[in-house]
Amino acid sequence: MHLNLSGRHALVCGASGGIGRATAVELAELGASVTVLARSADTLQTVAESLPRSHPGQFHDWRQVDMGDTAALAQVAGQLVADHPVHIVINNTGGPPGGSAHAADRAAYETAFRQHLLAGQTLLHAVLPGMRAEGYGRWVNVISTSVKEPIAGLGVSNTVRAAVAGWAKTLAGELAADGVTVNNVLPGYTRTARLDSLLAAQAQASGRSTEEIAQQLIDSVPARRFGEASEVAAMIAFLCTPAAAYVNGVSIAVDGGRTRALS
Repeated sequence: MHLNLSGRHALVCGASGGIGRATAVELAELGASVTVLARSADTLQTVAESLPRSHPGQFHDWRQVDMGDTAALAQVAGQLVADHPVHIVINNTGGPPGGSAHAADRAAYETAFRQHLLAGQTLLHAVLPGMRAEGYGRWVNVISTSVKEPIAGLGVSNTVRAAVAGWAKTLAGELAADGVTVNNVLPGYTRTARLDSLLAAQAQASGRSTEEIAQQLIDSVPARRFGEASEVAAMIAFLCTPAAAYVNGVSIAVDGGRTRALS
């Protein structure tokens, strides 16, 4: 199986922790040079310096930017590809706050669309020429199982995740002939700071303990546990390899079997 990513350059967004950081590690272990991107400069530098360097010519770097600031993101991405063409993009960023869809104000939707969909389009414009020139591109959106089954209490997130999934499916058909694949990975309940914040919010709203709510969520997962960031990262990394060249336009749940939908 051809999993070697030597000579490829990956941009991993939201890489200061959780799934993003775990994915940066997996890609580096497969030989990719990795640039990590997020808002926290101190954390990013630490992440970049800690990534494996075991392949000839492998380098790692970091870029600080808020993905919600699309003007700044465009500038950072333009500088990055001018230095090193990007072959792999992991489009990953923090999810919107919880709450109902009907009660959310317009600003919450605008913020979420800018941070997720418009940020993705901004990055795509920067990296696509280089991918086409190389005849190799891998784009993976890290979104949510809510694109298959909306999750109660995550109204804004459900909406924007579905928009990203539709965007990705469209791109997959447009770019496949150029050697560029576009896929989505849908994490289930995964041990990250995002899960901790959702548990805390639900506990506060319901008057129950976080332990009770966590157990309720675990009981809904056939695997009877939360996932680890490294398990989601392994699927993301596989989709970036030459072995996954014929996997395109799909949304793959990594959720211990919790999602009941067939497609």
